[in-house]
Amino acid sequence: MDFLPEPLSQYIEAHTRDEGETLKALDRETYLKVLMPRMLSGHLQGQVLRMLSIMIKPEKILEIGTFTGYSAMCLADGLGEGGELHTIDINAELKPMVQSYFDKAGIAHKVKYHIGNALDIIPKLDFAFDLVFIDADKENYSNYFDLVIDKMRPGSYIIADNVLWSGKVIEPNPDKDTKAIMAFNDKVQADQRVENVLLPVRDGLMVMRKL
Repeated sequence: MDFLPEPLSQYIEAHTRDEGETLKALDRETYLKVLMPRMLSGHLQGQVLRMLSIMIKPEKILEIGTFTGYSAMCLADGLGEGGELHTIDINAELKPMVQSYFDKAGIAHKVKYHIGNALDIIPKLDFAFDLVFIDADKENYSNYFDLVIDKMRPGSYIIADNVLWSGKVIEPNPDKDTKAIMAFNDKVQADQRVENVLLPVRDGLMVMRKL
């Protein structure tokens, strides 16, 4: 996922705000105990998400794809008094671990943690989102976009992770997930309801602002 030489990546992280002990502990436990730990956002991307959330100052955040809760903890720092973060994941087995870290981070009262299929849950969330973070199954990225875009006010933001897909988006003979990401990127680029920028942070972040 990291396209930069390791020494340069280390320099960048050394000059990025420290993630703090709770996020470091979550990172370590994820790598020790959970399959596919690289799905975790990690230090640099986590701090980018945190900074964007603080800049946006959302009242309602929707995260599609909780995994072990690292990105949710970063995004929650941008919530104001009374703000809520709704996070959805299909893997119920991770819930005790995730909930324990939400408690340790002191954000459990701000988080509504949904277990189930996001395609079923999102239509039932009857309020507007100020910030949406998409980081779930790649084949449904375009479907998630379609589900949330009409629930968002002008000036609100969608951020999608993994939009470079380890560089596979420019390689020949793409597999199914790569084709889905490519279709999503093309869809966003052509959609007149948003303006967008693709940031080469880690595995690629597509940042979209609803017009």
